[in-house]
Amino acid sequence: MYSNLQSSSFHLESQYDVIIVGTGAGGGTLAYALADTGKRILLLDRGDSIPREKANWDAKAIYIDGRYRTAEQWLNAEGDRFQPSLYHRVGGNTKVYGGALFRMRSQDFDALHFPEGISPAWELSYDDFEPYYTRAERLYKVHGLRGDDPTEPPAGEPLPYPPLPHEPRIQQVAEQLQQQGLQPFYLPMSIDRDTANPQQSPCIRCDTCDGYPCLTNGKADAETCCVLPALKHPNVTLRTGVEVQQILTDQTGRKVRAIAAIIDGELVEIAAEIVVVACGAVNSAALLLRSSNAHHPTGLANSSDQVGRNLMKHNVSKFYAIAPTTNHTVFQKTLAINDFYFGDREANYPLGHIHLMGKHKWQMMQPDLPKWVPQSVLEYLANHSVDWWIQSEDLPEPHNRVQVNKDGRIIVNYQANNLSVHHQLQQRFEDILRRIGFLFFIAVPMPLKVMNHQVGTCRFGSNPKTSVLDLNCQTHDVANLYVVDSSFFPSISAVNPTLTIAANALRVADHLKQRFSNQVQSQAALV
Repeated sequence: MYSNLQSSSFHLESQYDVIIVGTGAGGGTLAYALADTGKRILLLDRGDSIPREKANWDAKAIYIDGRYRTAEQWLNAEGDRFQPSLYHRVGGNTKVYGGALFRMRSQDFDALHFPEGISPAWELSYDDFEPYYTRAERLYKVHGLRGDDPTEPPAGEPLPYPPLPHEPRIQQVAEQLQQQGLQPFYLPMSIDRDTANPQQSPCIRCDTCDGYPCLTNGKADAETCCVLPALKHPNVTLRTGVEVQQILTDQTGRKVRAIAAIIDGELVEIAAEIVVVACGAVNSAALLLRSSNAHHPTGLANSSDQVGRNLMKHNVSKFYAIAPTTNHTVFQKTLAINDFYFGDREANYPLGHIHLMGKHKWQMMQPDLPKWVPQSVLEYLANHSVDWWIQSEDLPEPHNRVQVNKDGRIIVNYQANNLSVHHQLQQRFEDILRRIGFLFFIAVPMPLKVMNHQVGTCRFGSNPKTSVLDLNCQTHDVANLYVVDSSFFPSISAVNPTLTIAANALRVADHLKQRFSNQVQSQAALV
């Protein structure tokens, strides 16, 4: 599959210009953006690619058996083990993500006030990210309609692909919501869909998109959009099945000299001029904490004591709305609502975001309901439900943190906050749905193990005492160490973080290219 994928029988070089640990929206996008520099880039992932097989589209295999999910177990604050719903695969969690790619709103970069606290301001503005959002939307083939979303921030270009049309039942719901005074809009979706030539389209608008890997490669994920194109360059190498144990510094502690990783059962060191960590907010923080040494006794790049702190993951509920009308929709994920994003007449603070999920089958609903519910009931509910994702901000709290115990196992100490806002949003929406004919509702809050939107454990900022990374996502304490995933977020906003992760990776890539150029100029000046 990959001409320059290193298997166990191949020999890795002992020195690279750049090592990127992780191949998801952060690491994969960065590899793509740096591939044309000619720098020797080693891209590492602990998992393999998800095989293309019939089970990709099997609801039981995905939702009940967890076929491709990591077997890793973490500990909660009480010391109980749990299995996070994560995928250590090439492409990371984008291999099974729902593909909803949103820009953060302009106001999300400012301080926002809630009844339970403040969502802090970023030191960079929306304008700093805007051109990279545009590039990321092109790269990830985002479909949608610019200006359709009432809270949408300004953009320099239209979305690159047209919106995905609603099927009849969803069109009916959209019109009914409009009659209630709302402004539903086309959900911006990252899929490889040729609407003009559907017979030639990788995306076939199937009923196994949201939460499934894609058998046809129709999902625009980090592997298909970034990793595979990057591997066309001879200077980029992907090595899978690699567990990075530590990041090693030189004698000064100010510079990374190598990574230590288990490859084919052996602990090896691979040197690099620059190391980029992109393992996801939890695992990136854990890797830095495991990399403690004499110069960094509490964890690498942790002089601020902020590594692992301020974990956020959104307040999220699945929301099944049941009506007498049968829902025959196949590809349901086409509609979103932001009318309550910054509040309403009853709340002068943000409430959050709502969008459709993929159409749920009864096997997908089974884990959300009591085990005694018979299959016949599950089938009725699935056939009559319209399935929503309701999402609100949680706030950064230092005590919500990632730690590692003496055995190196991850501990996630997380207590949800800002829940009153989420409950208000859910109630507002339920009241509206009742008025348009839905009879009853099943709300399923997402438990701790749902870490799809983990952010915030290595926040960026200009002050080394209160942040882990500088504004280019380089660690304050170590000159050639970067973290380029969701860890850098100071706040989470109420929209999905993936597009912001990808946009930031493109931004950091530009910084690294300038760094490479400066090095060449400096070397030339010495000649």
